[in-house]
Amino acid sequence: MNSHLIETVRHFTDTKKSILVIGDVMLDRYLMGNVNRISPEAPVPVVLLKQSEDRAGGAANVAANLSGLGLHTEIIGCIGEDATGKILKKIIADADIGIENVMTSTLRPTVSKTRVMSGNQQIVRIDDESSAAFTVEENALLLSNVAKALNKKPAMVILSDYDKGVLSDNTCKTIIENCKKLGIPVIADPKGRDYSKYKGASTLTPNKKETAEACGVDINNTEALLHAAEQLKNTLDLDFLAVTRGEEGISLIDDIQIQHIPATAKKVFDVSGAGDTVIATLAAGLVHGLNPHDALQLANIAAGIVVGKVGTVPVTQAELLKALVSEDGQSQADKICDRSQLAELVSRWKANQQKIVFTNGCFDLLHAGHVTYLEAAKKTGDKLILGLNTDRSVSAIKGPTRPVVNEGDRARVLAALASVDAVILFDEDTPLQLINAIQPDVIVKGDDYTEEQVVGGKEVKSWGGSVKLIPLVQGRSTSNIIKKLGT
Repeated sequence: MNSHLIETVRHFTDTKKSILVIGDVMLDRYLMGNVNRISPEAPVPVVLLKQSEDRAGGAANVAANLSGLGLHTEIIGCIGEDATGKILKKIIADADIGIENVMTSTLRPTVSKTRVMSGNQQIVRIDDESSAAFTVEENALLLSNVAKALNKKPAMVILSDYDKGVLSDNTCKTIIENCKKLGIPVIADPKGRDYSKYKGASTLTPNKKETAEACGVDINNTEALLHAAEQLKNTLDLDFLAVTRGEEGISLIDDIQIQHIPATAKKVFDVSGAGDTVIATLAAGLVHGLNPHDALQLANIAAGIVVGKVGTVPVTQAELLKALVSEDGQSQADKICDRSQLAELVSRWKANQQKIVFTNGCFDLLHAGHVTYLEAAKKTGDKLILGLNTDRSVSAIKGPTRPVVNEGDRARVLAALASVDAVILFDEDTPLQLINAIQPDVIVKGDDYTEEQVVGGKEVKSWGGSVKLIPLVQGRSTSNIIKKLGT
């Protein structure tokens, strides 16, 4: 269930924690219309302009995502002394983002990308930017602004590098070094082939192509790519590395393992800005106490929202909450598995080195004793599988008047519990066949059993597992409820 993610997102606006974004701000301009003919002057489409829109792009889009999620956000970047810069600065300010440390340069234009669109299709993109390196004076002013912003002690710093000059090697290294002294974590969306300037950051969020280029490996060889990414993480002394892989989801690489978080997008119209949404939502989750896996799961859901829109559009807190609630309802039903679905889940969990717990029972008329028992069972491992007796087998065990609640309803209610990760019905007299197929790490039963009485106990010990007996809540039972009802 996503209940803890939902609660985290709801509290984004409840804290004074702020995030500082440093990087290449730019204006994303969209000229939108329709194509009905080819120009007589040249073999090119004629776009009949219907509307134009200006949006925050690059690092400004990262900040817009953070602000949209409800976090206090400040930004450092560079704009030109031009009309485009004034438009961009207003867009940023209107998004309730602190802009006091955005610098203005007389030597370069405001970076802009103008996209000409026909419907949802991009016809051409026009970029306006300077490739000149920042001067000594510009870099000095930039670092002075950074120092002022760091004095406010932001909860996290994001480096949004689009290779437009703001985040030079020396600037990155200086920022990371100063943040380390202040105990401020730094996460970066990197660019280029040499990632050494990001050494010592908490994490990087390169996409699949960027990772392949930085590691010098074949982008189509996933095993080699992830192995090289693991080496990259260690070389750069990162806490973890998050490789965004488009429709393949996100791979989380930490000191212990590589975990894969599946993509959630149902429709993809435009991937522009998806990386900005990922790093912003990841940062928001981390500063509010989520672990990297859960923060990336949240980021993945947020990215799935924005790729369903046309153009660079930040996610909002309301959209993310709606997606989480919707996915939560779906994921509860999805917990009810047949044997092939369960085998796939178990395989994935074992690949991620997660400890699998199994318990079983009738669970007729769910009560507090059941819930307490299942919560305790979950604490003995990472994933809890519940083997649920079918109606036929419940009747065989409990008598012809049972179960009170049919198997479908029992499964659905149990699947709604946060402690339960999978529910599977079994019709055999015992769950031994199921246990042998799953090969869990732990079998849990109530302490009204002895270890010798637990079905599958001997088998689970044979492959290195264990049996755990959980104290039952006294006075709570389905039989007592039925007696009170006079059934």
